[in-house]
Amino acid sequence: MPTRKYPKELVDRGVRLAIESGRPVSHVAAELGLPAETLRKRVRQAEADQGLRPDLPSTAEREQIKELKREVAELRRANEILRAASLFFANELDESRPK
Repeated sequence: MPTRKYPKELVDRGVRLAIESGRPVSHVAAELGLPAETLRKRVRQAEADQGLRPDLPSTAEREQIKELKREVAELRRANEILRAASLFFANELDESRPK
């Protein structure tokens, strides 16, 4: 199912209305013509960014997690290369081992 992009201004307005008014997200979404779940996800993320939802990571924390995962993957690849190189050189230097 293709996803539809909604204007950022419209979604931001919906988030602001839902948080400030305290009205149900589904009512605000219906008024603005947005899917309720789309607005609900954005409201949850906005609340996490504002520190209102300590159970969810903020956008900055999500970016940091992505960067750390990339770094871990890169370090694991480097370790594998170094491990293979050390085995190769150990075999080359150890003359007692058959070649």
